[in-house]
Amino acid sequence: ASSATTHQCLACQKASMSVSFTSRRAVRSLAARNVDWNSPIFKRDPEVIGAVNDFKAWVAKAEAKAEQFASPPPAIDFEATKKDVRDKSLVDSLEKFYKASKPPPMTYEWSAEDKASSLQQIEEAKSREAFTAELIEDAEKEIAYLKANRTTREMSFTEIAEAYPDLADQVEAELDNREWFKDYIIK
Repeated sequence: ASSATTHQCLACQKASMSVSFTSRRAVRSLAARNVDWNSPIFKRDPEVIGAVNDFKAWVAKAEAKAEQFASPPPAIDFEATKKDVRDKSLVDSLEKFYKASKPPPMTYEWSAEDKASSLQQIEEAKSREAFTAELIEDAEKEIAYLKANRTTREMSFTEIAEAYPDLADQVEAELDNREWFKDYIIK
């Protein structure tokens, strides 16, 4: 009966290992597909770059530990240990303790507060990402405009006024108001 129970337990462990390995692999592939680590949002400043690299390192360590501890540890060979240890009663008491001990598996429950906080941070990051994308788009348009309307010493005022009408209006207003040295502080 004990060998049948042991066989059942081993089958259950193999099934749970297979499920946990499959679920880990699925999560990893989803994360690889859904997170664009080359996105500009992850490269905007050194602090973010450092945090992303720390997170990637943490994930790599967690995956390595998960792979390391994916299978149950090998059974302890108390008979071989008894041959090497002088005090056989010590090994016998440890063996009895080992066989009697059935610690519950450790599980982690994600608290509702932590989950809500994390979801809120994700939503805030998404809104900041959208805002940053708008800023990038505006900056790219501005750069393209400035490249197309680059000023040189050879350009006339009329050409500059056509390229930058706001600047031309400001200059005309200063001339009309006789503000000859407006940008200079005279004391």
